[in-house]
Amino acid sequence: MQKIILFTTILLVAIVTQLTAQEKDSVQSLKWSTGQSEPKRFEIGPDKSPEFTNQNVFTIKSIKSKIEGFGSSMRTINPDLFLGKTVKMSGYVKSEKVKSWAGLWMRVDYYSTEVLAFDNMHNRAIKGTTDWEKYEIVLFVPKDATSISYGVLLDGTGQIWFKDVTLEVVEDTVPETGTNKGREHKSISFEKKAKAIANQIKTITDDEKNALKTEIDSLDKQVVDGSISKEKADALKLKKAQVHAANIDTKIAVEEEKLNQLIQDKVNEKVEDENVKKRSGTSIIIGGSNDSAIIDGTEINVTSMKVYHGQKDKENRQSKRTTSQFVFALGANNLVTDKQVANSDFKYLKSHFYEWGLTYNTRILKEDNLLHFKYGVSLMYNNLRATDDRYFQKNGPQTDLVTSPVHLDESRFRNVYVMVPLHLEFDFTKKEVRDDASYFRTHKSARIGIGGYAGFRVKSKQILCFDDAVGNDVEQKTKGNYNVNDFNYGLSTYVGYKATSLYLKYDLQPLFENNPVDQNNISLGLRFDFN
Repeated sequence: MQKIILFTTILLVAIVTQLTAQEKDSVQSLKWSTGQSEPKRFEIGPDKSPEFTNQNVFTIKSIKSKIEGFGSSMRTINPDLFLGKTVKMSGYVKSEKVKSWAGLWMRVDYYSTEVLAFDNMHNRAIKGTTDWEKYEIVLFVPKDATSISYGVLLDGTGQIWFKDVTLEVVEDTVPETGTNKGREHKSISFEKKAKAIANQIKTITDDEKNALKTEIDSLDKQVVDGSISKEKADALKLKKAQVHAANIDTKIAVEEEKLNQLIQDKVNEKVEDENVKKRSGTSIIIGGSNDSAIIDGTEINVTSMKVYHGQKDKENRQSKRTTSQFVFALGANNLVTDKQVANSDFKYLKSHFYEWGLTYNTRILKEDNLLHFKYGVSLMYNNLRATDDRYFQKNGPQTDLVTSPVHLDESRFRNVYVMVPLHLEFDFTKKEVRDDASYFRTHKSARIGIGGYAGFRVKSKQILCFDDAVGNDVEQKTKGNYNVNDFNYGLSTYVGYKATSLYLKYDLQPLFENNPVDQNNISLGLRFDFN
């Protein structure tokens, strides 16, 4: 009985020891593949010399007296066991007359699209002649990784030997050695990931088809040589075609599952768009609030006069039922006379308008982002520049456009108003759902506004510039009411995308109170709503 217990104990210890060894060095059973930057420059493979008996030693040896380029021995593995972990690659290397450099190398990839982490010991390379020494590479493997490649390389002439190359997980406190560190890797965009998976599906199909073609060509050659009959070759071709078709289905199913998960992550907003960049620290923004995400940082938006403390604060404040925007608009300005603006008495490009103000935007429906009521206060500047050396002159109860006796370098008539704009806005920004919370952000898609404005005139001013009799430059500014209507109102609309819109305004109130012909101000330009 004691012998049975002793035997069982020894057997269990042996099994546990074997399993532990397999777990620690599971990659050692993989075969080494070889590569050269130029063919026939290196001998690469196991070294069978008597001195290395039972040591499983491999070598890379230059066979030319002068070489530009490198030879490498490598393995590529699935990274699933190492995702989100710090991995140490170690191995023993011996060198002889290495003129350039040699070293271990390790690379973490997302398909062929992006290198997530890399180290080749170039900054601490093996050179000259050295005895056996243990070297190490430490890299963090991001969760986006799809493969880990590692190996040993020799650049230029000389010879190296290597053995006992292993990968193992180490504590995250162990620092990375690479110049391209995995922990510094930034998230890969949805677009880049989707394209990489699509390319991988195509690569799988092409590789399997090419492999099948090679095998079919080999069978055809055997038929020609008389090694096998045509009937047997056809049967083998059918069998191999079925094998490769099954390989395609199996491998593509894996990639399709990744694609489905990617789409689900996109829906849940766990993966970012290509145009979305993450920021930390304090950012000063001039213009519209950009789409970049704030990581533990502060965004100071000078234009909208807002400060956001982190991404959550930004999203919550921009998703409130009522939000505020700073508005700035500019463009061409003119008068509609006898219901037409053609053949105007005012310059089309040099007559312009400006508007700036503060608006509030209230979502009308609690759970729908389409309809908004937009209201606020604006300061409007309407400028008219007359043609043919003309200017406005008050003539009793009416105002006439008269010709100047001297050439006018500048003839500008400005009216300033305080207005209350009111618009029904259709905002096509979709509702966002994340972490079971709904966000109704505005000004992130197409927008249409329909409404009007009403207000009062603040001042009118005419500016004339000309040369006097002795050639001096004269600027004459004259303030007055010029019989301009004190109360003004009109219609306006805008159509745009995000912060920028095409803006049209038309005064229903004529410019002058008592002129025999009504002249109504019209403006067309760009409007910016800074959220």
